[in-house]
This record gives sequence, C-alpha cells and structure tokens, in this order.
Amino acid sequence: MNGKKATALHSTAIALGVLGTTSAAWSTFDGRHRRGGWVVPCSLDGVNPVYHPDVFGDPAVAKSYYGFIRSPDGTWHVEANCQRGPFHN
Repeated sequence: MNGKKATALHSTAIALGVLGTTSAAWSTFDGRHRRGGWVVPCSLDGVNPVYHPDVFGDPAVAKSYYGFIRSPDGTWHVEANCQRGPFHN
C-alpha cells in the first residue's frame, strides 16, 4: 500500500468514527428521552398531557399531587384554590 492509499484509508476511518459518535450523541434527542420538561403543581401552562403519562394517565395522581381535574369532555383544568407543591403550605 502506498502513502496516498494509506492516508485516504486513515482519513476515511477517522471520518466514519466521528460520524458514528455524532449520530450516537444526537440519538438522545429523538423524543423518547426528553419528554417536554416538567409539570408544575397548580399550573397547566405549556403542559402537553401526552408527554406526561405518569401524571395524566391516572386522574387520582393528577388531582392529589398536582391539582388537576379532568372534565367530562376530556380537557384538563386546575382545581379552584389549588395550593399544592413545595411553595405552598
């Protein structure tokens, strides 16, 4: 193998290694690991219930820990006089 072929082979191996590492790093942004932030008790601002099945999958959890009530038509609301979470007594 002459010098040009060795250099080309070495450059190709480095490029493939960089591409493999980059694609592995970007795979964490596929939506499975980052599910829309967090849910704040007594606030539905910016919350998509689809991304938080641990909260909105069980209406009892949603009400007791976060103060959310599901209406008969399926929409979520904050219960009146909601005072839950670490910032309220």
